[in-house]
Amino acid sequence: MAISLDEVRHVAKLARLDLDESEVMSLQTELNALLGHFADIQSLDVKDMEPILHASNLTNVWSEDVAGPSLKRESALKNAPVSKAGLFLVPMIIED
Repeated sequence: MAISLDEVRHVAKLARLDLDESEVMSLQTELNALLGHFADIQSLDVKDMEPILHASNLTNVWSEDVAGPSLKRESALKNAPVSKAGLFLVPMIIED
């Protein structure tokens, strides 16, 4: 399966990337190369390998989820380009 130029343009549009044709063609080449690598990985025989969750032996390295001091709403929204009713307003990215 190869990615078409139209699919690259569509993804770029969704990501709001303004790409010229040379960038679209370059990305198509890179994405198709990635798909080729994924196909190589899928062709590996791993049926005798034990599945692992992590590549390293690290266990939970996260801190406890404890609420702490935070910004007041007014401070958080102070530099927002657009806000309304105490919330950030962002442009709609999903079209009907």
